[in-house]
Amino acid sequence: MSPARSAQPRKQIHLAAHFPGVNNTTVWADSPPAGPTTLTAGGAPPHTSLGSQIAFSSFEHLARTAERGLFDFFFLAEGLRLREHKGRIHDLDVVGRPESITVLAALAAVTERLGLAATVNATFNEPYELARRLASLDHLSGGRAAWNVVTTSDAFTGENFRRGGYLDRADRYTRAAEFLALARELWDSWPDGGRPRPLDHRGEHFTVRGEFTVPRGPQGHPVVIQAGDSPEGREFAASAADVIFTRHSGIEAGRAFYADVKGRLAAYGRRPADLKIMPGVTFVLGDTAAEAQERAAEIRRLQVSPQNALLALEQIWGVDLSSYDPDGPLPDIDPDPGGELAQGRVKIADPKAIADRWRALSRAKGLSIRETVIETTGRQSFIGTPEAVAAEMNDFVQTDAADGFILVPHLTPGGLDPFVDRVVPLLQERGVFRTEYRGHTLRSHLGLPEAARPAGKDGRP
Repeated sequence: MSPARSAQPRKQIHLAAHFPGVNNTTVWADSPPAGPTTLTAGGAPPHTSLGSQIAFSSFEHLARTAERGLFDFFFLAEGLRLREHKGRIHDLDVVGRPESITVLAALAAVTERLGLAATVNATFNEPYELARRLASLDHLSGGRAAWNVVTTSDAFTGENFRRGGYLDRADRYTRAAEFLALARELWDSWPDGGRPRPLDHRGEHFTVRGEFTVPRGPQGHPVVIQAGDSPEGREFAASAADVIFTRHSGIEAGRAFYADVKGRLAAYGRRPADLKIMPGVTFVLGDTAAEAQERAAEIRRLQVSPQNALLALEQIWGVDLSSYDPDGPLPDIDPDPGGELAQGRVKIADPKAIADRWRALSRAKGLSIRETVIETTGRQSFIGTPEAVAAEMNDFVQTDAADGFILVPHLTPGGLDPFVDRVVPLLQERGVFRTEYRGHTLRSHLGLPEAARPAGKDGRP
């Protein structure tokens, strides 16, 4: 670290917790956190764990742990349709996908300071109805609501909705931008201590005329999170988001992403501190570096079961590969560019290029199908002793590779406990993480001001 950098005040690390749910990084626990934990392969959850993925007690445990660790917020993903593979429901989705704002409203009653972030789609929802639900959550929680704005270009998901179909990428972002701007108009339409102002919005995607039903919330607006890495996503985040959830968990890629997105803010009259960049990361702890690496390797084997290895391969190749041995070599055949065995998953842009890289790696290292998938799809971010993980996380933040992290534990619901018990105290000792909540709203946790009310035609808010 340069002398100039070290002379500056230490940046404070922001932390959030992602409920692991149906992620392919989840390792399923078949006993509660209080008892001994048994790990089983991610592609075949044991019967006893199915209920825990939708049980309120699981959400409550992870949220209470995050609040005990003084995290900024608790983060829920969204799934508007169950994924399919070869015409059957994907194994990971058999636990179901509950609606996030409903879950967070219940968590508001069992937490006091923790932010509550819901992922809600701007392609298949309506601004008035969603703004009302988010404003209600903000009031019920005392100013702790957040909205992770996402879009969908997936016609498969669209089949669950009346209008069906999907939007082109450019149209998705113009709709999302108008959606968010209209939601903010609705949140601002109720003056403090007065009656709501009628709204008459006539835009490209929406027409809304009438009064909003919920007074302005404790934060002014719920915190807005954006998850996206495309140029359109980066620009949308720079123009309108408070937090960006990114995949860039490597330090060099993180620094490049950080500089790019923060550099876009000035064009919108915003300061670098107005947008927090928080990559999604995993962690594996051990009493020694060797133990942590051994543990990480075991977790990867559990995440990539033989069945999951073939599913991953079929997503690239686009053809049925069930006759192949997961412990054998990769197929010599090329992928079928028109193959669509998987529905509801991100499309692979260049499957042949990926297949060629995987085969070259497999030949060079003598790897089986399963071993190749383990090596090429790993998402483990921080592996080591608690001291090493705390130091590495701090280095990311102090050198502008991130403002903080959204932690995705491997276990449901007790996977966050080791981090809170062993890493958080070390970050506090370094003086880079809070020792108590100083405010009550999510905006205060993130160091963001209350959303300013725009001036009206008479120049007054």
